[in-house]
Amino acid sequence: MTVLEVIQRSSEFLAKKGVDSPRLQIELLLAHVLKLPRLRLYLNFERPLAEAELGVLRELVKRRSSREPLQHILGHTSFCGLEFEVSRHALIPRPETELLAEHAVKFLSTLPTSTVLDFGTGTGCLAVTLAVQCPSASLHALDISDAALALARQNAARHQVETRLAFHHGDGFAALPGGVRFDLLVSNPPYIATAEIETLQPEVRDFDPRPALDGGADGLDFYRRLAEGAAGFLAPGGKVMLEFGDGQDDAITKIFSAQNWIVEAVLADYSGRNRIFIARHG
Repeated sequence: MTVLEVIQRSSEFLAKKGVDSPRLQIELLLAHVLKLPRLRLYLNFERPLAEAELGVLRELVKRRSSREPLQHILGHTSFCGLEFEVSRHALIPRPETELLAEHAVKFLSTLPTSTVLDFGTGTGCLAVTLAVQCPSASLHALDISDAALALARQNAARHQVETRLAFHHGDGFAALPGGVRFDLLVSNPPYIATAEIETLQPEVRDFDPRPALDGGADGLDFYRRLAEGAAGFLAPGGKVMLEFGDGQDDAITKIFSAQNWIVEAVLADYSGRNRIFIARHG
């Protein structure tokens, strides 16, 4: 069977299983098996696959057809131009979160030095990206999951910034050392309402860790925690930058305003949906 035949047949199979962008998915899987850049496949359409290669690919396609995320199958994903290891222990980094990183970098670039907290770091994608792009920043990464922190440490080491990150295991601000103050707190907290989790795509519902998704009855539990507790950990002039879900901006603005925060901006993502919340404490 040739490369082109594999792509065509597997695309049809994945489409029947409800997988989005099935041709792109099989091309990425095939490129992974053949250890080629994806675009090189187009120069090798007539190349026959060895039986061993077909066997490996069949197993990967089977996993994807069961709706296991492509990123988990490959073991990595790209975020802000950097490669991050991923697993079932942490939320897969999303393109929307890249916008949060971009605005954080823009703010930090105005400061000669800075200290940053990534609240709920997961894979470490935000903390590591900020460490790479902001050499004068000192980073702290906090998560309740030991397994997620181990993954974040691996990603920090991968990008050679592990000496500039302090990792903290625990449930929220109580896990931080006394006296530390931050110029910026960034977070992509859980924001899915509990009852809505079962309606999500299988790739999210069945493979992302539930604590990274579940934001409580209305999806806003972590925003209340941040609004109540973050001010005491910010340096003068410090800010919070948070990602949130569709339609949550008004409620989050009210939650923070009630705790004497000054909302500086609510920013849209690449699809035009409001996605990033920026505030400083009054």
